[in-house]
Amino acid sequence: MDFPVSGTCQCGQVKITLLKPPQKVVACHCKECQKLSSSPYSVTALFGKPDLKIEGQLSTWNRVADSGSDNTAKFCPSCGNRVYHFNPSQPELIKLKLKPVGIQDTSIFKPQAHVWTKEKQAWFVLPDDVPSYSEMPA
Repeated sequence: MDFPVSGTCQCGQVKITLLKPPQKVVACHCKECQKLSSSPYSVTALFGKPDLKIEGQLSTWNRVADSGSDNTAKFCPSCGNRVYHFNPSQPELIKLKLKPVGIQDTSIFKPQAHVWTKEKQAWFVLPDDVPSYSEMPA
């Protein structure tokens, strides 16, 4: 895949440009990610802040994660798509929530690990060829 690669939120008001591939891609099965994604898990791609560009107005929402860390969410105020999360104590690490549209080749977003599997939906079968962890590994 050639970079940069661009996508948008659902309404197109927020534009995301990936300048490099993600550092890691994780499927999270925790109950909060199930609520967030309205599906059995959410997929998050980890990027260094300089490795992507985000344009457009964003709103903010905060919560404390099960780990005790602060979790700040940025989302489109128009369509509500969650765009990314970050921990204020690690603002250089962006956790892109994979809902941008218009990205032609999504193969770079294949999960490299499944986390918080102790909360996964009972009917979801974890793939044998991808590491899985009952919680978030250290």
